[in-house]
Amino acid sequence: MNWFISPAYAQEAAGGLGSAQVMQFLPLILIFVVFYFLMIRPQQQQQKALKAKIAAVKRGDRVLTAGGIVGVVQKVRDGSNEIEVEIAPNVRVTIAKDTLSTVLTQTAPAAANDAK
Repeated sequence: MNWFISPAYAQEAAGGLGSAQVMQFLPLILIFVVFYFLMIRPQQQQQKALKAKIAAVKRGDRVLTAGGIVGVVQKVRDGSNEIEVEIAPNVRVTIAKDTLSTVLTQTAPAAANDAK
């Protein structure tokens, strides 16, 4: 008539990482590794490529600003973070390179033009 008494089973000794505890964390570790290689790493590579494109912007390149304005680079100031962009005929604005979202089209390097 011991319906309300449950049997007591032996438990593992406390302390140290047992194989059961490691197996509990293994799926979380695998999820993080897959997440890193499928999501984080490709995005870091895209950001690195975009920064290189923006750093190499020169006269004649079409650019898109963070505000959604598309224009053609008219002047790049050396030693400065500012560029002059023509957004309409005879309308030029000075913007910071940091506000560029992307470089739409790049002009060919001068050395490539001379070789043709």
